[in-house]
Amino acid sequence: MYYGPELISDTLAKWANRHRVELLFIQPGKPMQNGYIERFNRTYRTEVLNAYVFETLGEVRRMTADWLIGYNERRPHESLGDLSPRQYLMAISTQPSTSARS
Repeated sequence: MYYGPELISDTLAKWANRHRVELLFIQPGKPMQNGYIERFNRTYRTEVLNAYVFETLGEVRRMTADWLIGYNERRPHESLGDLSPRQYLMAISTQPSTSARS
């Protein structure tokens, strides 16, 4: 029985083994090996969990659902020319095709 640094469950390890899925783990004390999720976790903690006082789990779930829409669809991304993903998709879908035609 193998437990990785995140103490994964025995069930997941067995499933991965049966399906020939290799589980890879970041090294302990090296969170930047998974920088994208670390950035997401920090942003979520700052903008949702630390920003409000929640009284129920349902309230947390509703607030999180609303926040995720803004985070994934409306928030400008530097890598997209400071456009939101939705704006970027609209911009590239209206551009003429640049594929070569014979």
